Amino acid sequence: MTSVLNDIHVLEIGSDLGAWCGKLLADMGATVTKIEPLSGDPMRSYAPFYKDIPNKNSSLYFWHYNTNKRSVTLDLDMEEGRELFRRLISKTDVVIDSLPPGQLTNYDLGYTSLSKINSAIILASLSPFGQSLPYSDYQATDLTALAFGGSAWSCGYDDHELPPVRCGGNQAYHTVSHFAAMGIMTALIHRQFSGEGQFIDVNMHAAQNVTTEGGAYNWLIAQETVQRQTGRHASVAPTPPTQIKCRDDKYVNIGFPARTEEQWFQLLAWLDDHDLVGNLSDYLTPPNREAIVRRDPDAIKHMHLVMQAVEKLCQTSNAKDIFAKAQELGFQWGVVYAPDEAMEDEHFLARNMRIEVSHPEQERFFAYPGSPYKFELTPWNIKRRPPLLGEDNDTVYAQELGIDSTNLTELKSQDVI
Repeated sequence: MTSVLNDIHVLEIGSDLGAWCGKLLADMGATVTKIEPLSGDPMRSYAPFYKDIPNKNSSLYFWHYNTNKRSVTLDLDMEEGRELFRRLISKTDVVIDSLPPGQLTNYDLGYTSLSKINSAIILASLSPFGQSLPYSDYQATDLTALAFGGSAWSCGYDDHELPPVRCGGNQAYHTVSHFAAMGIMTALIHRQFSGEGQFIDVNMHAAQNVTTEGGAYNWLIAQETVQRQTGRHASVAPTPPTQIKCRDDKYVNIGFPARTEEQWFQLLAWLDDHDLVGNLSDYLTPPNREAIVRRDPDAIKHMHLVMQAVEKLCQTSNAKDIFAKAQELGFQWGVVYAPDEAMEDEHFLARNMRIEVSHPEQERFFAYPGSPYKFELTPWNIKRRPPLLGEDNDTVYAQELGIDSTNLTELKSQDVI
């Protein structure tokens, strides 16, 4: 079976802003060739390193974002390098560009120029603030976009006297890459019917702003500012946080404890098994979510009593046992896992979320995270570990572009490749 993007050829150029997009396409079968400066992608210098030995091929950060890709070195500051890039375009379907806005155009390699070489080319340019907007030349990290896009405002402690808290894991980079990958897939479908390529301007700031759940929309419609919720969802504010420590010092997140009358009586029965019903026996219905949002004092008092009882319940068992019992009763509770705990959970193991990938140069296999989706007919797969710097120069330049050994040697001696 072939992968869904088996015949698609992609060039990836620029910063780590677009690396996740390239990985998404590569892991779905596209041939993704990463164009790096001769010194290597800066990501190769990011810690941590395998065995704590820094070198251009041992960054675990680089490894994670570059499975299934090829690597070629190319100096676009030289006209010879730009000419090689143009030759590659004639054999390419998609370019993922995360260079500073306008840099490809300054090289005479923008969409207008590339489309003259290959009218079917799709160029997706990822940038912090778009290609031609007031802040397009501004610099940004992942944290800049989380802050400026509005996501950070909703993360942190309730009183707004303490600073907001960043959500972890380069979420802004991932979000913009997800939108870029979706845009590329949509453009490929359009091209199937029209034969036309197109330019896609992917804006990290905008990607964050439209994924603040109700934050942006609440302001646009009701001029209401979403308040921080610490460890709970906005729909159960202003009640206590819903991340509760269990007997083994691990946490469960219970969300809204009971959503229906049936669940309410199941929760009361569970609490009663541990003599924890207390004043809750005075209530015939679960806490009213709408009344809590309206900050009705009686509803908030009711929710506080529930949470006090559930906190005591959680102290009677380990987090995994509380989670299992809650799910058995139909409650949407979950264990708060550390990464290592998640990967060892029976569900993750059954889902094959741990993929062993061969690194021949290290003479061993390393574990990588698996895929959140499965294709029945066109499987997702990690077939190759991340590339060594310039590992595929001969394959791409000699075999695919047909450059003879003499010219290849000359290009290397001139530091073009």
